[in-house]
Amino acid sequence: MHDSMMKKLDQLQIRVKEIENLLLDSETLKDIENYTLLNKEFSDLKPIVEKFGEYNKTIKRIEDANEIIESGDADLKTLAEDELKEALDKPFQLEQELKLMLLPKDSADDGSAYLEIRAGAGGDEASIFAGDLFRMYTRLSERENWNLEVIDIKPSEQGGLKEVVAKLVGKSVFKVLKFESGVHRVQRVPETESQGRVHTSTCTVAVLPEIEEVQDINIDKNDLRVDTFRASGAGGQHVNKTDSAVRLTHIPSGIVVECQDGRSQHKNKEKALSLLVAKLKQQEIDTQQENIASERKILVGTGDRSEKIRTYNFPQGRMTDHRIKLTQHNLEQIMDGDIKIICDALLAENQLAMLSQLESE
Repeated sequence: MHDSMMKKLDQLQIRVKEIENLLLDSETLKDIENYTLLNKEFSDLKPIVEKFGEYNKTIKRIEDANEIIESGDADLKTLAEDELKEALDKPFQLEQELKLMLLPKDSADDGSAYLEIRAGAGGDEASIFAGDLFRMYTRLSERENWNLEVIDIKPSEQGGLKEVVAKLVGKSVFKVLKFESGVHRVQRVPETESQGRVHTSTCTVAVLPEIEEVQDINIDKNDLRVDTFRASGAGGQHVNKTDSAVRLTHIPSGIVVECQDGRSQHKNKEKALSLLVAKLKQQEIDTQQENIASERKILVGTGDRSEKIRTYNFPQGRMTDHRIKLTQHNLEQIMDGDIKIICDALLAENQLAMLSQLESE
């Protein structure tokens, strides 16, 4: 194991011991907020330290077995050789596991996320494809037992969607979907195409992590314009009678969000504000990543929403993710929400890139 990694793990051992002592101290209990933070840090670090302990024990077993073999004790030599054979491959395996555990954690990974889909180039066919993508993610959320809540939806005349914004609530939503942001391209023959020509259309997908604490982003009320209007989507007679829909404009950034799904203007404003906060936080993260070029190297692709990330080719029944050169020939199942294997492959590729960077530091 590299010296720098050993040093880091030694420091984590010391820190875990410090936290254990602090948690046993009655003074710590007086500050509930600090106690909660310490508990979280402890639960994050404890598995790493335990794995490091297992690594050290394995190294010790190998050293002891080698000593016995070198001592020439015939009675114990066979036992020591068996011990060595069993333990020899374990240090490398444990080291790889430790490296993965030491990778920087994205605090948003465990939480919920906002999904935005917008029809791009391709006219009516792009709107139909946006509807298909929304169904794909809806089916995925059903498979993963997530709750999907529509924030804003703008149908097109052809039965597709001009755009849709939804909130997906559940465990590890952002972790699964974080690499879905970008341009999704479809190649197929539209129903209106009489000569059977394949058309290419695009949609833009954006995935934003939900910000748990809205207070983390300070929004000056003077920077916010609030407009109310009558909802245009489905919802019966009610939507035509009250100005329940809300549009928030953040003047300094120019970010505009709408929510017209709920019947209550107050609820719609609350949802719109939560989405606005997520967008402002993402803007902050994007700026940081642009300023630190090396951070781009650990991402699958650039994460830029204008980047073409995936092609869905209907005549050939295949999907290709251009970032990791992954091609799947089960397009029908993919469009039915069976995309977890693709999401997992993107996560694994990102981990490999991060590991490579960790090892080179």
